Amino acid sequence: MSFVHAATALRTIGPVARTHELRARGVTQREIARAAATGEIRRVRQGVYALADASDAMIHAAEHGGAPACQEAGRLHSLWVLDTGDEKNAPFHLWLGTAGDRRPCGRRGCSDVTVHWDAGTVALGRLPPVENVLLQIAVCAGEEAFFVALESGLRQSRLSARALDWLGWRLPTSMRRLLAFARSDADSGLESLVRLRLHRVGIAVRTQVQIDGVGEVDFVIGDRLIVEADGKENHDDTEKAREGGSRRHKDLLRDARAAALGYETLRFDYAMIVHDWPTVEAAILAKVAAGAHLRA
Repeated sequence: MSFVHAATALRTIGPVARTHELRARGVTQREIARAAATGEIRRVRQGVYALADASDAMIHAAEHGGAPACQEAGRLHSLWVLDTGDEKNAPFHLWLGTAGDRRPCGRRGCSDVTVHWDAGTVALGRLPPVENVLLQIAVCAGEEAFFVALESGLRQSRLSARALDWLGWRLPTSMRRLLAFARSDADSGLESLVRLRLHRVGIAVRTQVQIDGVGEVDFVIGDRLIVEADGKENHDDTEKAREGGSRRHKDLLRDARAAALGYETLRFDYAMIVHDWPTVEAAILAKVAAGAHLRA
């Protein structure tokens, strides 16, 4: 049998694996000990090893004998996760499936852990299926966080018809309607959030509308009211030299061109949409009440 490096075998299995999984791929016990001693791999607990660059969430979950869950698992799945600023103080979320066995992890202060027991079988180093993660987010983080992650999963084609059916049977009754309302073409979670919140107050929007002379805008209400939702990066001027002008300048130029064509534009940034929605909603409702969305 040819010599197999422990780190190489771990990368084929996943970021975390048990000793018997490494041995099954031809890694000797001596090589496991050598790689752990040199820092090429990390000993998580008895019989469990991780890659040196494995995420702390994955290692923490493995210490407990489970997998990361909820919003942290959503991030690791590359779903759009709604960040509210409270994440640092949130408990660690752990998935143990239907028959997991939680172990003490030994970390100082690790007492605040939320355990998820939704259906499935945990494998160390593997994330829960996307549908499980969405269910966890729905239960723990609420409707809005669930919806933005759901549309992100649909955008990335991460949810089969069977997965959506599985999810529909297990979601809280009040959230099942969101499966029908969700779309697979949302550009970002911020777009999903705005569309959901405006839907609640009875405002329908067209999304990703192409306007000649302006380009693609995020939303159009009625005939002529543009609503732009600027992500966290939109007002970063570090690209100024390379792009020939700051993004802020380009936004203002687009708004001026839209005005010349008879459109009105309301522009809001990430902080306003996520943390000060009443101000955003009041501005939009006032414009609609004044008829700014209608052609004369």
